[in-house]
Amino acid sequence: MSTPTGDEFKAEVEAELELAEASDPARAAAQPVSGWLFDPAEAEAEEVELRNLLGAAEALESGPRSGGRNLGEGA
Repeated sequence: MSTPTGDEFKAEVEAELELAEASDPARAAAQPVSGWLFDPAEAEAEEVELRNLLGAAEALESGPRSGGRNLGEGA
């Protein structure tokens, strides 16, 4: 298994986010529990996690922020 490049990773996260958005958890929550194909609360949480992951990938892509410290620097 190979490690995806930054662009491949971002594209994969965007595709997963599109699927999560298409699941429409609000509509599913309006149906009886017996008709759920997924838990709407879990779908919303996954969408939030994917948005956070996408934001982190974009932040890494844009490079280091000014005024920040590198991980290897002492206190």
